[in-house]
Amino acid sequence: MSIATLHRISARIARSPTLLRHRPFSSPSAPTPSAKVSDRIVHLSAIDAEGKKHQVVGLTGQTLLKALCNAGLIDLESHRLEQIDACSAECEVHVAQEWLERLSSPSYDESYVLKRNSRNREVNKHARLGCQVVLEGDLEGMVVAVPKAKPWDTN
Repeated sequence: MSIATLHRISARIARSPTLLRHRPFSSPSAPTPSAKVSDRIVHLSAIDAEGKKHQVVGLTGQTLLKALCNAGLIDLESHRLEQIDACSAECEVHVAQEWLERLSSPSYDESYVLKRNSRNREVNKHARLGCQVVLEGDLEGMVVAVPKAKPWDTN
């Protein structure tokens, strides 16, 4: 992606208040600073594009994207738009059915981004954006799949 393209995207985002914005890392559900780190740990299972299962450790209040990046399953560099506080479907993950009910419903903007980036303009019911899923203690053991990178994300 060229610098000129990023500038156009940045300008478009600045003009459009409806485009998806990342949740701040300090959300209302984030634990107090006095909480022990060991009390904030959330263990997840992630299936990569080749079908290999990985154990991922995250912290409550952290996004799923951050936990997957820390585990090396998503390249943070491929999530370019995070630097300009916007979103694309580059952090799309698929959540196992039994965990979907425990997550908050996707916002209109999240659904729009997922639909816009799908091939047939229909959202996979398991698809979520990792940058919009905030980890909580009741997500201990959640299973997610990291799909194969889109052609425009590969070098």
